Formats: sequence, C-alpha cells, structure tokens
Amino acid sequence: MQAGGGQLELAIILPTLNERGNLAPLVERIEGALGQSGWEVLIVDDNSADGTADEARALALVDNRVRVIQRIGRRGLASAAIEGFCATAAPYVAVMDADHQHDPALLPKMLSAVRSGEADVAVASRFAEGASTANWANPEREKLSGAANALARKLTGVELSDPMSGYFLLSADTARALVPRLSGIGFKILLDLLASSQKRLSIKEFPLDFAARREGESKLDRAIAFDFLAGIYDKTFGKLIPTRFALFGTVGAMGVVVHMAVLSLVLFVFGEDFTVGQLAAVLSAMSFNFFLNNWLTYRDQRLRGAGAMLKGWIGFCLTCAVGGFANVAVATLLEMQGLIWFLAALAGILVGSVWNYALSSRFVWGRY
Repeated sequence: MQAGGGQLELAIILPTLNERGNLAPLVERIEGALGQSGWEVLIVDDNSADGTADEARALALVDNRVRVIQRIGRRGLASAAIEGFCATAAPYVAVMDADHQHDPALLPKMLSAVRSGEADVAVASRFAEGASTANWANPEREKLSGAANALARKLTGVELSDPMSGYFLLSADTARALVPRLSGIGFKILLDLLASSQKRLSIKEFPLDFAARREGESKLDRAIAFDFLAGIYDKTFGKLIPTRFALFGTVGAMGVVVHMAVLSLVLFVFGEDFTVGQLAAVLSAMSFNFFLNNWLTYRDQRLRGAGAMLKGWIGFCLTCAVGGFANVAVATLLEMQGLIWFLAALAGILVGSVWNYALSSRFVWGRY
C-alpha cells in the first residue's frame, strides 16, 4: 500500500462499527476507483469491540490517505458523518458504508457531477433504473426501504428513487453549512441534509448494484423503522419537543398501560391485595420502560451484555424512584394550593417525566 500525494480533493467518510476485516480491502477498492492520490479515507469508528479503530490506525501508519476518529460515548451513522464533514479539508465529501455493499467504482462519476455543477448532491440509488438489489438477500429490509422512500418523498418533497440511500457525495461547504440544522439522529443522514436545506438541492442519481456484506453483521435492526420515523418527527416537531424526550414520553405512556394490565392481573386473576399488585405493576412497568428505551429511545447508546443491562436496569429503577417522589411532591403541593386535582396530577407527571428523562439520559445511557 502506498502513501498518497497531490492535492486533496475528496474525503470518503466511513462510519464504522465492527468492520475490522472490511477496511483494508475497501481502501484498495477505493484506490482502484480513484487512483493513488487526491483523496483520503476518514474512518469514524464508534469504539468498535472488534478493534476496528486499531486496524484503522495500523492502516494509517503506512498510508497517509487514511485517518481515524475513534468516538467514545457517541454512536450513530448520522452523527459520525457530521463529524467527518467537519474534520476534513477536502472540498468534496462522500459518505459510504464500510461493508462493501456500496461500490467505490461510482465515486469518479459522482464527483464529476458535483464538481461540474451538474448537481448539488450525487446519490447512489438502489432503486434507480439500472440498479440492482439482487444480492441484498434481505427482502424485508427492501420492502421497508421502499415504504420509507415513499413516505420521505411525500413529507419532504424530495423527488428521489432512494432518499434513504447511505451513499452520496456533495461539496464540503454545502455539508458544513447545513450541519447546524441537522438533527444527527439515527442512520438516514441524506434525508436529514435534503430536508434541512433552505434551498432545493439539485440531485443526480447513479444506479447502484447493491451488494451483500463482505463480512460481519448489519448495524441496523428492526428499530430502523422507528429510527426513520424519529427522523421525520425531528424535522417537523423537534424544535417544539426534543425528539428523544418525545420517544421517552411515548414509552412512558405505554408503560402506564403495562402498569394497569399487571395490576389488574394480580388483583382480579391471582386475588392478591393492592399493595402486592402495585409493587408488581411498578416493577413490571419500569422494566418494560427500561428495555424499550434501551432498544428504541437510546438505540445509538444502547447498553449491551448482561452486566451492563443489569446495572442499567438498577440505575433506571433508582432514577424512576426519584422521579416518582418529585411527581408526588409537586402534585401534592399544587393540590394543596387549590389547583384542581387532575391538573395537579398532570403537573406532577410532567415534572416526574422530565426528571426521569434528565437523570436516565445522564446516568443510565450517558456518562457520569
């Protein structure tokens, strides 16, 4: 592998999570597409357990076209791409996956289209005429992407065959100008860019032969549908109520249903007294809320492993206990001051929810 030279023109941003074995072959493929100089690969790794960042540093020692950002306590493809936009001096930036599903051979044509002014953004599309998903081997995800694309076009007005594509190229100035408006939530950074721009960005699509992963497992799961909806919510209502708090509150509302169901079950099926039923309902609802929040609300900071999950569950129960005390205290005080009982109760719930959200964000899924 040779070190590059010449003027830097393009930065290829690779958000990674457990992609150690994919890096070296992908850099070779990029070199085959772009030649030996004029580009750099910026690997933004979310502290992968498989040593992806170490492998990236080993590559960087022998190839000055490779650079590494290892992120601690931060996760998500969108936020990784944003950090890449801001970390390069290249006038053009591309975002692509490191799993070899995105063909680097498209990069020269995509760069030419943006450089010439033919388009503001070049997008590699899985659904444009001439594209193929035959090797994707994931019909469920393909159907999901198609449905998400239709919703994205309807809500944003962006006419694209694949607005959910993770492979695109644009000028670095355009990307950085949009960064303050981006939500940085989840995986669909292209949709965020297009929806955040005050002017309509011109697009040129390039048909992509979407390949199977070279190795490893996909970073996406069934929560990607909720992740997409969260991104849509953030672009529409996120300034009024923060997206993560809205998700946290929605999970909490579902927890109330779980609470009532368990309480009814213990009282009317098992015949236990109210205290036993209430205790079982509280523990069940808190456990439900913890696991769903971990899977959905904090999926970019998800706790994994038995030890981390147990510590997280205990921490969540403790924070909810504090929030419950704040709920009761505020509601009681307001009711004593003459506020009608249901308004006092709602105020207590709101205070308790904000308290639980703040504490759990900091001490369960955040860092001390």
